[in-house]
Amino acid sequence: MSCAINSLSPQPLWQFFNTICSIPHPSGHEAALRQWITDWARGRSFTVFQDATGNLIIRKAASLGREQCQGVILQAHLDMVPQANADTPHDFTRDAIQPYIDGDWVRARGTTLGADNGIGLAACLAVLADEQLTHGPLEVLLTVDEESGMTGAFGLEPGVLEGDILLNTDSEQDGDVYMGCAGGVDANITFPYVAEAVPCEHQALNLTISGLRGGHSGINIHQGRASANRLLAELLVAIESFPEVRLSEVSGGTLRNAIAREASALLTLAPSALPSLRQLIEHKQQQITAHYQGVDDHICLQLQEAQLPKRVMSQELQHRLSHALLACPHGVVAMSQEMTDVVESSTNLGVIETHAEHIYIQCLIRSLSQAGREAVASRTAAVFTSVGAACEFSGAYPSWQPDPHSAIMQLLLESHQRLFGSLPQVKVIHAGLECGLFKAHYPHWDMVSFGPTIQGAHSPDERVNIAAVARFWQLLTEVLRHIPKKRAQHL
Repeated sequence: MSCAINSLSPQPLWQFFNTICSIPHPSGHEAALRQWITDWARGRSFTVFQDATGNLIIRKAASLGREQCQGVILQAHLDMVPQANADTPHDFTRDAIQPYIDGDWVRARGTTLGADNGIGLAACLAVLADEQLTHGPLEVLLTVDEESGMTGAFGLEPGVLEGDILLNTDSEQDGDVYMGCAGGVDANITFPYVAEAVPCEHQALNLTISGLRGGHSGINIHQGRASANRLLAELLVAIESFPEVRLSEVSGGTLRNAIAREASALLTLAPSALPSLRQLIEHKQQQITAHYQGVDDHICLQLQEAQLPKRVMSQELQHRLSHALLACPHGVVAMSQEMTDVVESSTNLGVIETHAEHIYIQCLIRSLSQAGREAVASRTAAVFTSVGAACEFSGAYPSWQPDPHSAIMQLLLESHQRLFGSLPQVKVIHAGLECGLFKAHYPHWDMVSFGPTIQGAHSPDERVNIAAVARFWQLLTEVLRHIPKKRAQHL
């Protein structure tokens, strides 16, 4: 592990983050990190308990004289997105993240860093550890499985938490504060695999697409970055001009909420078709390079010899699959008519997998409105069901609707002005936050989300700005110092 980041300021926060990096914690594998935090918190005599879903809740008493303040819930999620470069062997369930300082940033060697949401998590622990900070009653809520399904937020029961204000630490732009977010739903599509024997005298080639930037399907979806899955669909349709080229397997992306960075197709073909296929791929490489210049500059298409498979898809399935993938909505569907430069609805063609009996596709649909979400879902279902695939939806979560009268937002604005001499930008984020789900069981909570600058989240390019982390800490502690007293209740 890197000791260098331990000396960064604020030191306690960075030391906690370094420890978090040392304990594997991808979605679904948060138990070891949760246990370490539990042991640490109990060692400091905090009240600690785990709910039935696996969320961890820690309580810290108010500072002397601040007992009558409104209770604050500091919230972060325990899990991280596991993404590694193709040339970086890394088992996210066993291997530690390797953070290092790169100029003004901290990043990881060949993998996601986990600053999303590890920096927010570290800040929550640093607040608990700070004996000099004055504050009212505090609760820390650490949820599980946020990145792959928001399981922890879905499972949070009413009446467990006592606070009045929730500070979500899962935003990623210094100088911005968020008062709303998009909702979402997963589209799960399956094509039954209809197999045929590999034609005689065919050879096998693996077509790969790599070198893409990828990114967060909520934060980066409007930036025009390439999707390896969408490029794969374009290539598969183009290859149909060669009937002697057959498709055996397709794969691309690993997470529904990450823009696919790599994709591949296992092909078989007659040797006579190889020169024409290579010429087509070279032509497509030139087109793609020109189209994404300045946005995604390192896209690489390759054809490599492969072991001959035992089966290929029927030509009819190959046609239906290729054209459905190309027709599948991907990217920004609509911009908000109420807020400038805010995405209203989008969808991400996130995962393509070939299994023994079927081909599986997963998209994540996001929208600020339920009507927008349902409209994109209907379009997605129409594309796939019209060609004989099954399309089911799961994991729907609501948007977080802005509250223009939020008292905690006003306090945060005043604190930012006092500290930095300027007001932050108040925004609605297209990425999904857990706040909308919390509102279902805690409708009285006054909520706001903020955090330091994190770039490249959900990809191995992820990095967090060191100076922004210091400002985030200043703002967080300033807000906690000025939480007002509870309003008197009149009978």
